[in-house]
Amino acid sequence: MSRVVTLVLVDPTGAVLGALPPYEVPMPWWQEVADVVDGARQHYGVDVTVLRLLRASRDRPHGGEVVYAAELRGPGTPSIVDADGADVAALTPHARRAPWAEAGGPGATTAWAADRLAARGRLVVRTRQQRTWNLSAIWRVETVSADGGGPGPVDITRDPAWIKQVPPFFAHEAAVLRWLGRALPGAAPELLDAAAPGRLLLAHVPGTELYEAGAAERDELAARMHRIQLRAAADLDRLLADGLPDLRGHRLADRIRVVLAAYAPDDPALTALADGLDARLAAVAACALPDTLVHGDLHPGNAIGRPGARVIIDWGDAFAGHPAFDILRLTDGVPEAPELIASWAARWRADVPGSDPEHAVALLAPVAALRNAAVYAGFLDRIEPSEAPFHAADVPFWLDAARALR
Repeated sequence: MSRVVTLVLVDPTGAVLGALPPYEVPMPWWQEVADVVDGARQHYGVDVTVLRLLRASRDRPHGGEVVYAAELRGPGTPSIVDADGADVAALTPHARRAPWAEAGGPGATTAWAADRLAARGRLVVRTRQQRTWNLSAIWRVETVSADGGGPGPVDITRDPAWIKQVPPFFAHEAAVLRWLGRALPGAAPELLDAAAPGRLLLAHVPGTELYEAGAAERDELAARMHRIQLRAAADLDRLLADGLPDLRGHRLADRIRVVLAAYAPDDPALTALADGLDARLAAVAACALPDTLVHGDLHPGNAIGRPGARVIIDWGDAFAGHPAFDILRLTDGVPEAPELIASWAARWRADVPGSDPEHAVALLAPVAALRNAAVYAGFLDRIEPSEAPFHAADVPFWLDAARALR
């Protein structure tokens, strides 16, 4: 599966220039744009920065025909551009548009990062856009030492950094990374700098994501998260004061009920779940595990590094709540889930004598699905409509999962 991409080009002021003819890129994932940028250069000799999704031929990710807004880098208008092919209506301003999705926004963020790296004695020699969508924009930055790196050829890949920019509802990610850097160095990427609006400058982490992780690697990841959560339980008040969202107890129940009222007001199974949420969460509390820092999206793709030294990335979904939410996410759809949950539970029983981790997991399974539905509903409430296809199918998916788990 691949994508057929059309780019509607704008200049740095946002003025519409026209559209490039469609071209195919190998990666189907809508938010991954490195090959989109490469394709524009290879096919048409133009340098662009992708700003945002305008529309797609499919109502859910991924593949198909996809149209993006892209900012032309450099002067002039390419002769290949079709002035009549631009979707001008989709380029009108929108109140919920991300800063990096506007013309000039990516340039402001990469300039900020270059300035902060220069203050650290590192000069930017290349910036490569990797991803953009309503939840983040990511660039890889290649740098050299400001003193030239000494004699001999310069290897521009030897000292990379990463720029990440997130929306206001993920603004707490910087605070979580700062806390992790102080409390458990090496558990997460090093935060080099941060600034509004949602800008993060991160140190490079060698290694690859663990998307194809087996049971042993998932268990190792669960053990690393367990150490983080033990430490965070004692510092939860500080994390909350720094902006970590609070989804403990009734706050989570209240949020779920709002979403169910909007998306499934007449569903008897989900109504019964909603009506029983307070009693269910009281039973979870009786299992005696502490509230702590929850990653919120703990799957192997959000871990990177080498065996025995995995680094957990992407903390934007983090919240204060029950640790079982992370093991439920980590084992979702995995045949070895019972064994992994048993291993997770043994760690908690050893550190919290008298607790009942297994019962907490069983009670929270449908609640985790409802929380996921609420997360995606929250995204849809706070992003511009043209990017809704990224998430619209996720709310009914997780409501169906909760119904099956009730």
